Amino acid sequence: MAVRRKNDNNKRGTVNLDGISLEMGVKPPQAIDVEEAVLGALLVEPEVVSGVLDDLDSECFYKESDRKVFEAISSLAAEHSPIDIYTVSQQMQKSGTLESAGGVYFLTQLSLKIGAAAHIEQHCRILRQKYIQRSLITSSYKILKDAFDDSVNVDDLLDGAQQSIFSIVESNIKRDTRTIQSIINDAIEDIEKSQERGDGLSGLPSGMEGLDRKTLGWQPSDLIIVAARPSMGKTAFVLNIARNMTVDYNIPVAFFSLEMPSIQLVKRLMISETGLSADKIKGGSPLEDYEWVQLNERIKGLAKAPLYIDDTSSLPIGEFRTKARRLVQKHGVRLIIIDYLQLMNGPAELRGMREQEVAAISRSLKATAKELNIPIIALSQLNRSVVTRPGANSRPQLSDLRESGSIEQDADIVMFVHRYDYGITPEDPNDEGRTDIIIAKHRNGETCDIPMRFRSSELRFVDDISQSALLGGSSYTVSRTNSRMNEDRQSYDDMPAGAGF
Repeated sequence: MAVRRKNDNNKRGTVNLDGISLEMGVKPPQAIDVEEAVLGALLVEPEVVSGVLDDLDSECFYKESDRKVFEAISSLAAEHSPIDIYTVSQQMQKSGTLESAGGVYFLTQLSLKIGAAAHIEQHCRILRQKYIQRSLITSSYKILKDAFDDSVNVDDLLDGAQQSIFSIVESNIKRDTRTIQSIINDAIEDIEKSQERGDGLSGLPSGMEGLDRKTLGWQPSDLIIVAARPSMGKTAFVLNIARNMTVDYNIPVAFFSLEMPSIQLVKRLMISETGLSADKIKGGSPLEDYEWVQLNERIKGLAKAPLYIDDTSSLPIGEFRTKARRLVQKHGVRLIIIDYLQLMNGPAELRGMREQEVAAISRSLKATAKELNIPIIALSQLNRSVVTRPGANSRPQLSDLRESGSIEQDADIVMFVHRYDYGITPEDPNDEGRTDIIIAKHRNGETCDIPMRFRSSELRFVDDISQSALLGGSSYTVSRTNSRMNEDRQSYDDMPAGAGF
């Protein structure tokens, strides 16, 4: 149905609409004549019943007796029983509401107030509008009341206010059942658009060829979890993705960095972009003149990139939702990255119950991705037990996701960053930087390992061509704009040897 009650303040007795009306000296928004015209139509014109019940529910009726009649009609319709004055009166008699509503006489009067059936949709629209006005009054009054209460946490106040208003907005969105034919038409149109793109992808490109080949790009409304042991490079991995999408494809991306200040994040990007050493970018070692030229030249594209960074620590999930909506509406953001999930704060009532809090955060991230119709990538920690497992057993598994099993349940894709040379010196030089991006869950695709190389001095991941060929990657011939981060650095002729970009 188009209108569904999500604000139950009146039921809890927190805010009373009649009390507000009395205090302000005006009646709440209402349209009693229209209510009775709709009920009259329901009593004598069976063909309008399904349409009205799809548009309205009982709380759209302000007058209590009208509400009781509508509830009786709804009950009969749910049982596929005929609807007229007699069956409705019997239903109300059974529920004990007939006399308090005005008896059979009231039902008879309603049947005489029927308007033209052609106007029934307009009448329903009026009742929805009046209900929304009443809901806004109730919600606004509660927000005002809570704002005066010093005992209410301000984050909870903002989250509650935002949720209250947004639920009213959502209730006004009519979602009709669709035939499979109309959905098939949309699916064919989507396939045609993918074919026209020429890059073999149906979603947003990451700029990493091996990854895009398996995911077909980041899909709208997907929640993607990227997890790894500490210091495996998961932040570097998603930073590479953010850089590729914003610099190479001009796709707006938002990055919520809960662990690292924005300036440190940008310095990491500068290291990857310029090829200069971390010591020099971080300020520990002086840069030569040619390196300043290299720095200024390389970061031009980065400076123009549509990348939006928020480094609010301990970000409440409600505040995140508000910021995410604003970023999508104002800047057209098409991908959101969160580093990392466990540093977010869940609902206040769940704090202290960590597993439930993380589960609530995970559900909310998935709901936000679906609401905004964009992919969200969230980094996650792994349980400590993965560190103690030796050899081949050190490969992360879905059961290693930390603090909540619901992360796996809510995610559309779960991938792990697994470096073979982590914490050891490889005996084989070819193993240096060898990394698998392990897709352990893929709701709409296959699970697999994607071979990559981590260049630690540049904080960037590149496709591992040698391993990719062994896995059949050589057959991948889709053309696209390649990320400069996956190319070898080129040097200027007038620079010292080894000073290439």
